Amino acid sequence: MSNNSFYSLEQNESYAIITWNELSLTQSNSEELELVIRNLFKKEFANMILNLNNVTEIDGFGVSCIRKGTKICTNEMGLFAVVTKNEEIQDRLDLAKIEDFTLLNTVKEAVDAIYLNDLENDFQDSDEDDQEYEGGYSESESDDY
Repeated sequence: MSNNSFYSLEQNESYAIITWNELSLTQSNSEELELVIRNLFKKEFANMILNLNNVTEIDGFGVSCIRKGTKICTNEMGLFAVVTKNEEIQDRLDLAKIEDFTLLNTVKEAVDAIYLNDLENDFQDSDEDDQEYEGGYSESESDDY
């Protein structure tokens, strides 16, 4: 687990948890969040949990970071889950209409959502593999004879 004045970071093989330690996620500190998200992406983390339970204020810059984190993770078939029980923060994030956005009340719910997302991806992958062999033909059954 690594610590910074803005956040603390927990990593395991399946996901990373970013706990935001500041009371706000605004223009003055949102760049720090963007950096940690980019660094986790470079380390091939497709699943991230952003714990905002300490946050009481968020502005457009904070929302923009969350939008970018969501896009980065979903492009990699992962999940970017935001955790907060603060209704004002929840409302602000809901109003942002972020595509593929996951907002949950607890870190445990977020961890469960990540495992469920991974299972769905695995199931879809195996479903696609099965469809390739059904009703089609392989190269060895072509008109070469």
